[in-house]
Amino acid sequence: MSTSNLQGKTLAILATDGFEQSELFEPMTQLREMGAKVDIVSLQTGEIKGWDENDWGESVAVDKVINDAIPSDYHALVLPGGLFNPDKLRNTPEAIHFIKAFYTDNDSAPIAAICHGPWLLVESGLADDHRMTSYPSIKTDLTNAGAEWVDEEVVTDERIITSRKPDDLPVFINAIADYLH
Repeated sequence: MSTSNLQGKTLAILATDGFEQSELFEPMTQLREMGAKVDIVSLQTGEIKGWDENDWGESVAVDKVINDAIPSDYHALVLPGGLFNPDKLRNTPEAIHFIKAFYTDNDSAPIAAICHGPWLLVESGLADDHRMTSYPSIKTDLTNAGAEWVDEEVVTDERIITSRKPDDLPVFINAIADYLH
């Protein structure tokens, strides 16, 4: 784990029901342990439920509804994967608007996406001309969107940080922390 001190940094994790449990909980927990404030931003109030390998997992409280969240309030945006979560979000105009606004309104703030999370970068028009990785099954989606896809644990290209799968979480979280430090 990185020894970065993220005191004074506020991060958003954008997710909805069906997020890959480890890909939300591990970054949330470890980034908070490094001193960051981490908000769970979602489509509705209450809680959202994770997907844990082959069944529904734990729930997490939503801190902000997407329509009330202000992209420029955050120093980083994290997009966990899972199949259901990014698929639902990429078909939700408010989520795509939030991602685009985050990228436009925050000149130096990173967007970090893991597993199927890069689908949201494709839908937001942010994959083009970036070197990226993802879960292998969406490689074609990324390359069709103009990304250079590589099979690496973590890739940082300008403000876009991507990783392939839950096994890559330690280096993914460290890349986020190192970028913000």
